[in-house]
Amino acid sequence: MSQVVRRAGAGQGAAAAVQLLVTLSFLRSVVEAQVTGVLDDCLCDIDSIDNFNTYKIFPKIKKLQERDYFRYYKVNLKRPCPFWAEDGHCSIKDCHVEPCPESKIPVGIKAGHSNKYLKMANNTKELEDCEQANKLGAINSTLSNQSKEAFIDWARYDDSRDHFCELDDERSPAAQYVDLLLNPERYTGYKGTSAWRVWNSIYEENCFKPRSVYRPLNPLAPSRGEDDGESFYTWLEVGLCLEKRVFYKLISGLHASINLHLCTNYLLEETWGKPSWGPNIKEFKRRFDPVETKGEGPRRLKNLYFLYLIELRALSKVAPYFERSIVDLYTGNAEEDADTKTLLLNIFQDTKSFPMHFDEKSMFAGDKKGAKSLKEEFRLHFKNISRIMDCVGCDKCRLWGKLQTQGLGTALKILFSEKEIQKLPENSPSKGFQLTRQEIVALLNAFGRLSTSIRDLQNFKVLLQHSR
Repeated sequence: MSQVVRRAGAGQGAAAAVQLLVTLSFLRSVVEAQVTGVLDDCLCDIDSIDNFNTYKIFPKIKKLQERDYFRYYKVNLKRPCPFWAEDGHCSIKDCHVEPCPESKIPVGIKAGHSNKYLKMANNTKELEDCEQANKLGAINSTLSNQSKEAFIDWARYDDSRDHFCELDDERSPAAQYVDLLLNPERYTGYKGTSAWRVWNSIYEENCFKPRSVYRPLNPLAPSRGEDDGESFYTWLEVGLCLEKRVFYKLISGLHASINLHLCTNYLLEETWGKPSWGPNIKEFKRRFDPVETKGEGPRRLKNLYFLYLIELRALSKVAPYFERSIVDLYTGNAEEDADTKTLLLNIFQDTKSFPMHFDEKSMFAGDKKGAKSLKEEFRLHFKNISRIMDCVGCDKCRLWGKLQTQGLGTALKILFSEKEIQKLPENSPSKGFQLTRQEIVALLNAFGRLSTSIRDLQNFKVLLQHSR
């Protein structure tokens, strides 16, 4: 009797194993099939991006993110949601963000001025006293009065018209430094109505979409029978101009990237209070498999690649800004600062070498008045999305949502400031174009997240192959 039971159990186990292998084999072919070919609205193929990211970008951007200048990000996670009454913050322990003690912040970073990456702003005795360094006495006292006035004028320059994001006030008592390496982006358990309301507001109210057109897989939309989203994509390709179509793809790509991070760093088990994080194939399939997502998954992943191209282009365009001798990524450690800038410039050289960049000049290229109006509408819509990030109930999700949104907003600011960047003086600040340290940290970390997403996608393929 026991032998019969064992045989039956063994048979069932073997059948289950075969079924698992078939499923994994199918999923692997799905992953490979859904991310191939040339991307829409640009002349770049996905395989070229994969190779370029794997061998050129990913190893260097990962190293850059570990540098002190880029690992500490100042953010206000206590700003109230400006659009609806909050449900209250997530009580799940993995939603918590651990702020960085003041004693851990490099002296050059916490010394005050948001543009403190310029050599003329850093040569000062007052950096030794962080309490005093908040004033613009952070200018070298040997500068002429004329130079001081020019610097102060530049520091006061209000470029809010060029911002694509609602920036946190770094002087606010609620703003705190966060060590990004100690607060990694991963699955926290934050989901449900609160999370869906955030994304629904982004897509339904800010992506130029009429209410009569329903986005695929939107749980808040009414049933549409046999329509699996084809009417939406017909509207997207036919009913929208290039600029508004690009806007939607950027948001969709950002959403896909965040989902990939969650699938890669998923809470697999917790033993004796020690959590184990790793890739979750089932979660990946739920979010990206073409069958389970009714064809939506492959489109989302292609939009991730499109977003990568946009931010890659921005980095290649902003390189001259950082190549100037006046720019010094200042933390107070001269040797590390020099190494950090060398590494950053090396990354910029790689971005310039990419042969199939997105051509941003194809955007806002109509009559000047109409193009200007469309660009402003584009900017305000994105700025509104950055404000929605303050409605995210999970602090860790809010942190990374704000950072990646600000990074993309900074990339857009760069792409549409080409003339100002070309006119930058070599040895003095410019009133025409500038970046705060907050924007710089967000820009490079956001691109690092995209680079990691594409690398994660490759890792899922390998994982599925090894599971066969």
